Amino acid sequence: MTRDVPKLPLPVRNALRKLGGDIRDARRRRRIPSAVMAERAMLSRGTLTKVEEGDSTVSMGAFATVLYVQGMTERSVEVADTRSDVVGLLLESHACGADVDPCA
Repeated sequence: MTRDVPKLPLPVRNALRKLGGDIRDARRRRRIPSAVMAERAMLSRGTLTKVEEGDSTVSMGAFATVLYVQGMTERSVEVADTRSDVVGLLLESHACGADVDPCA
């Protein structure tokens, strides 16, 4: 039985593919064989391959664990850092200036 995977927007698919490719390239630069990386990340080799392909069915935990094994965790926590959310900060600053202050 195959699982129906919802079609993701093209920019999301491209971003995941790039992330997976960058993870693969980082592993290769470190000269870590895929079998060793899979073992260190406690993943099957098949799941590691999916991570490196940017497969959207793989959990964020798998991506994060591979980044951790490669010593790249600090970058993964910055993905949705609110300090870098320009749109959210702008909206928040405008909302705080309203008659009813939702920021209080």
